[in-house]
Amino acid sequence: MKRAALLLAIVAAPALGQSNQAAAPMANVQLPDAAKERDAKALMETLRCVVCQGQSIADSDAEMAGDMRSLVRERIAKGETPDRVRDWLIERYGDYVSYDPPLSGATAPLWIAPVALLVIGALVAARSFKRRRR
Repeated sequence: MKRAALLLAIVAAPALGQSNQAAAPMANVQLPDAAKERDAKALMETLRCVVCQGQSIADSDAEMAGDMRSLVRERIAKGETPDRVRDWLIERYGDYVSYDPPLSGATAPLWIAPVALLVIGALVAARSFKRRRR
């Protein structure tokens, strides 16, 4: 019985993730100024949806992503630079919202891990080649 309830909860979870509220005003509306819309779209591609986690806010259908798209468009329409909007969103949602988080104590493992794995792989490969030569 517990398994069935757990399975039902897992299957039903995506349906509960959306509400019946209308989308944010600027979520799916392009800005009249083509240059500002280009800036907004370029910025949206670099911001991670905090709900989907694997998609940018430009690609996500989640309500939260729509809200974030609307915020980006509203702020850029008011004349803010994309960098300032990104900084504001990072202040609000944390470094995780950016696909390119800054180097800090919390993000250091993300930056160091690929280099460490390459070094370990090279060492393992070098040892393997040495054994074969003998």
